[in-house]
Amino acid sequence: MAASGLQNKVVIVTGGASGIGRATVLRFAREQCRVAVWDLSAEGRAEIEREIKQNGGAALFRSVDVTNATDIEDGVAEIMATWGRIDVLINNAGITRDSQLIKWKDGGMMGAMNDASFDAVLSVNLKGVFHCARAVVPHMIRAGGGVILNASSIVGLYGNFGQTNYAAAKAGVIAFTRTWSRELGRHNIRVNAIAPGFIATDMVKTIPQKVMDSMIAHTPLGRTGTPDDVAEAYAWFASDAASFISGAVLSVDGGLVLGT
Repeated sequence: MAASGLQNKVVIVTGGASGIGRATVLRFAREQCRVAVWDLSAEGRAEIEREIKQNGGAALFRSVDVTNATDIEDGVAEIMATWGRIDVLINNAGITRDSQLIKWKDGGMMGAMNDASFDAVLSVNLKGVFHCARAVVPHMIRAGGGVILNASSIVGLYGNFGQTNYAAAKAGVIAFTRTWSRELGRHNIRVNAIAPGFIATDMVKTIPQKVMDSMIAHTPLGRTGTPDDVAEAYAWFASDAASFISGAVLSVDGGLVLGT
């Protein structure tokens, strides 16, 4: 289904080479958007560029580390030199480094979340969102508006066992979303967040099957989501159909929160 008002828009998707990011890239390509794919890895670059073009879009692939502000600025400069504008920023890049805060067994401490794991997740999943928005927003203001869409998670809303770092980052993304919607609304920039549940991506495949089975059992729709489910939500939020929505957080979770 076509999403109104997206044709020829310039869209950045961070973490766009795989999973939800890849599905999102192809969804916007089907709207004949010009899509800048930013990912730390250049693996599969030629294939992604080919698929974007086959789906009706134009492609610009760049290896970008969202924790590096210079990388981001250089990426933005390339887009402006190539296409002259940025209409939509989708902050999708993310990682996990799961561990309990303190693992306690038989009266003693068996382990703990280390600083490296905490810092890595906050750096990519939270500070990376900050870096990208800070670099893109001035161009959106000059152009008269834009859309920023941030990847949060139901974990950011409700917490999750073993994910102190991830939950904190995703909760922070919601705070960014609500703050920026207040600051940027006067510039006609809408800011919203998607909070996926358990989506069938490589990241989720690292979760033990026993845990996944439990989550599916508590999901009213009885399945994990697909990357396309989330991509459709991004496309709708970016379209004219959502022109009066800003500061919102949309759960794409199959009703998991209701079922827990």
